[in-house]
Amino acid sequence: MQIRYILIVLLGLIAGSVNAQGLLKGTVHESASGNKLPDVFIRNTNNKQLALTDKDGNFSIKAETGNLLIFDSPGYMSDTLYLVDLSPKKIELTTKTIALREVKISSSRQAFDPHKEYPEIYTKSKLYVLSPTTWFGKEATDARRLKRYFKREAEERQIDAVFTRAYVGSIVPLKDTELDDFMLMYRPTYAFIKGNNNVSLAVYINDSYKKYQALPPDKRKPQSLTGGN
Repeated sequence: MQIRYILIVLLGLIAGSVNAQGLLKGTVHESASGNKLPDVFIRNTNNKQLALTDKDGNFSIKAETGNLLIFDSPGYMSDTLYLVDLSPKKIELTTKTIALREVKISSSRQAFDPHKEYPEIYTKSKLYVLSPTTWFGKEATDARRLKRYFKREAEERQIDAVFTRAYVGSIVPLKDTELDDFMLMYRPTYAFIKGNNNVSLAVYINDSYKKYQALPPDKRKPQSLTGGN
């Protein structure tokens, strides 16, 4: 009887150990609209595992209890999650103001360098003609998705570096929330920033302000980043 009890306890410990070193699953939503968010970057700071949400906002990442996860997506405030268990999680991200975005530039965004921390992503994402596994393998596909994400993040940083509150505020007579809303509504693309100088950017801002003024007051608010109201 005692041996049977010991076996039951051991099996329970083994099962708990397997669960503690398992796979965390969940979904990421936009807090305001409830829409599911694709391509949210997830990083486990303990085991260095990475993941991206799929088109339906779903994710899975290797983790265990006690791990700390960071959820990040352009245009949203980063969120952190300390794992007390591996039950499915529902994460909500909040859109961030321009001021918070600019703080982000000078802090954690610059601190995280994927080329240095995850060089294997750039190796696994390469396609080799004589190796079909690099075309369709899940590991290679995930690496290519992460590489695209890192590229997009770098582009967003370059936009943030020139399209600042101080610069835009020196051109248009808007302040505080109105300025933030204007900047979100008329944020230039990376292609525009790359192909134009400061003079062209100033012209773009002035033209955008004319469009902004032509809108009725109730339309001078940015829509949800996912396309909802």
